[in-house]
Amino acid sequence: MEFGLWEKYYKEIIDDFGFSRSGDEKSAKLLDEILSTEECLTLNDLSKIVGFSDKFIVFGAGPSLKEHIKMLNEEYDLKDYVLLAADGATTALIEEGVFPDIVATDLDGNLDDILLANINGANIVVHAHGDNIDKIASLTPFFNNVLGTTQSQPVGTLYNFGGFTDGDRALFLAVALGAREITLAGMDFGDRVTKYSRPDMSQDVGDADEFKKKKLVYAEEFTKWILENEPVEIVNLLN
Repeated sequence: MEFGLWEKYYKEIIDDFGFSRSGDEKSAKLLDEILSTEECLTLNDLSKIVGFSDKFIVFGAGPSLKEHIKMLNEEYDLKDYVLLAADGATTALIEEGVFPDIVATDLDGNLDDILLANINGANIVVHAHGDNIDKIASLTPFFNNVLGTTQSQPVGTLYNFGGFTDGDRALFLAVALGAREITLAGMDFGDRVTKYSRPDMSQDVGDADEFKKKKLVYAEEFTKWILENEPVEIVNLLN
């Protein structure tokens, strides 16, 4: 999605949630400053790394995630797919002995598991927004093979492929990387959340709060936009 089109949705999201554009821009500037001092990834770099396949599996952190991972492990040859985990879904994958090729994260998942995935070869796509400035500053330097994204105007080394939540941003990233087939695992778009998306939860699955429900509505809408506007086949394992 070109930024000119994305900006229309972005303004709607800012108004709907009361987010600060200046906060997003400040976080983006900080992430760019950090990545500019390191050997960060470009989109072309990442495209070459995952160029072995145009078939992607995007893992969200919904209630169906573990069931889908187990099924995929049994019935699919995962080596034929680029495995793209949305933030906390990384933990569920590691629990099943699977390491993703890419993790798309705004750094609110289980950081130990995301770092472990990175050590085992995962490329980390770090997303800057106004609410994670402290984490951008303190955590980004620990990762290798990092590509930076923002939800505001791209600056410096950063990209904006479109998307709002970790899950649908992962879908837009897959499209930017040349995906022609995307399988969705753990992408429920419902009103229940898991410990993988909310690490501070005491139970495995619980009710989403109104904030999260509203975010999931946008995630589903952007997923439909990709299906209707991009040359990619999307298969949701829930269907």
